[in-house]
Amino acid sequence: MTRTYALASVALIGTLLVGTGTAIYMARADGDDQFAQCRQGVVAGGAGAIGGPFTLVSETGETVTDADVITEPTLMYFGYTFCPDVCPLDTVRNAEAVDILEGQGISVLPTFVTVDPNRDTPEVVAAFTDNIHERMLGLTGTPEQTDAAADAYRVYYQNHDDGTDPYYLVDHTAFTYLMLPEIGFVEFFPRETSPADMAARTACFANAAS
Repeated sequence: MTRTYALASVALIGTLLVGTGTAIYMARADGDDQFAQCRQGVVAGGAGAIGGPFTLVSETGETVTDADVITEPTLMYFGYTFCPDVCPLDTVRNAEAVDILEGQGISVLPTFVTVDPNRDTPEVVAAFTDNIHERMLGLTGTPEQTDAAADAYRVYYQNHDDGTDPYYLVDHTAFTYLMLPEIGFVEFFPRETSPADMAARTACFANAAS
């Protein structure tokens, strides 16, 4: 983990975290919250604070929107395929959680959104996601589309491409978002969340929404 990445992560957590819980929540905290039993921290803000409309390009080269992607509970992760450490670990963790949930009869879509669109073409993203999980959906896009999606999800990233090193790094925050169709953002998983814990908490939200 680079120093820039660590500082960015701390800054984002400091901006969004409310209360003493270990997760970040942006939904209602009153009696009307249908997911109250699933949450582990103080809830603040509104559900629209994270997430929103986006237009990206799928690993098959098709232009897709958030409505096309989030048709079932969806675990969204922002990273890049050349990432040497964090992204492979996080995406494998997400895939393991998806398999646990499948064993419980709950279908969840693992999704990978690149923050390095210059290198991560649809073909490159497809090779990466196919290696992680057969159902993982990879998304890329233009730099402008990537910026818009990252802004919507409050994702920090910094590209270190100076034109001299093809193996440049991209600093980025590494959180996974649980999105529900017609509801939007409901949960935020930090890196230390285990596959079993992610699966259990995702199942709670999925069951509460059904």
